[in-house]
Amino acid sequence: MCISLYPELDAEALLGKGVTGLGASALLFANNDEVWPEFTGRDLQSLFPGSEFLELAVDGATIPNVEWQLQRVRDVDARIVTLTIGGNDLLEAFATSRTDREMRKNVDGIMSDYEKLVAAIRDATPHATMILTTVYDPTDGTGRLPGIDAVLPVDYLHEFNALVRDIAHRTTSSCFADVHSHFLGHGITASPDARWYWPQSIIEPSMRGASEIRRLWLDALELAPGT
Repeated sequence: MCISLYPELDAEALLGKGVTGLGASALLFANNDEVWPEFTGRDLQSLFPGSEFLELAVDGATIPNVEWQLQRVRDVDARIVTLTIGGNDLLEAFATSRTDREMRKNVDGIMSDYEKLVAAIRDATPHATMILTTVYDPTDGTGRLPGIDAVLPVDYLHEFNALVRDIAHRTTSSCFADVHSHFLGHGITASPDARWYWPQSIIEPSMRGASEIRRLWLDALELAPGT
């Protein structure tokens, strides 16, 4: 949800040239004023001169994969941490669960692992403001994705996102970005020019989608005490 790869591929197709630094995390730190003039001066580099950017997100990551990232943020004494994870875990559970009971067990494990991860990040970054982010739904609630005959059980996604909201509200120095709600209507049910997902793979954010995630993070930080 936050790496630059897919937004940059989208930009190359739309703008006819290569542009770097267009992922949500990259834009949060340093806006591209040529592509997104609306956000000129609204980035961490402008708001907090001298700050540095450490991008630790990895394409396809799942919750059990983030041990090395925890060590990195611990080493640098991070002050703002964004967390976008859970979508790949849920897709993997859907692909590998043979029964409803197995799916339920896998989702329960994902939710438990997420809560433990947030606690570990809080422990590793005692001075940081964490932005906990819901997972978007490119099916727009339909459960339908191109190339997949089965209907995805989106109720599990709603359950996971409710957990993200709850944890954000009860975790010290945390704020909440509801990407799921913000993106509804910009997925499979929208016309192609109104979608916020990369056309080649609708589970990835487009150039516009990355900017919209960044928008919510900035809004969340503006409401967070002490930032």
